[in-house]
Amino acid sequence: MNEKEHIDKLMLELRRGTITIGVLSQLSKPQYGYSLVTLLDEKGVHVEPGTLYPLLRRLEKQGLLDSSWDTNETRPRKYYVLSQTGKNVFDQLCVEWEGIVQSLNGLIKQKGDNGNGND
Repeated sequence: MNEKEHIDKLMLELRRGTITIGVLSQLSKPQYGYSLVTLLDEKGVHVEPGTLYPLLRRLEKQGLLDSSWDTNETRPRKYYVLSQTGKNVFDQLCVEWEGIVQSLNGLIKQKGDNGNGND
């Protein structure tokens, strides 16, 4: 495996770990799948529909999202919104995320301070 392949694989793992919190962050108001893809993309978080839809179904099954169908349009749409449990979980994830970011920023800064990054 070359360096680019290693980086691509690690970036994929990193994105998988963060996409859930990104999706939850946008569901305080009801969104349907395509609107959520567009909204996230506009905010710099690219998510493939093939990744998003299974995630939405899994989060709904876990009780973090509520859903409802809007059949008033010519094309029915399933809207998702945070459930009360989802709101609580999202709040806890945000606290955890802030701690992780702070810790990692400290490590990254420390690497830059020691000059070589090889220890």
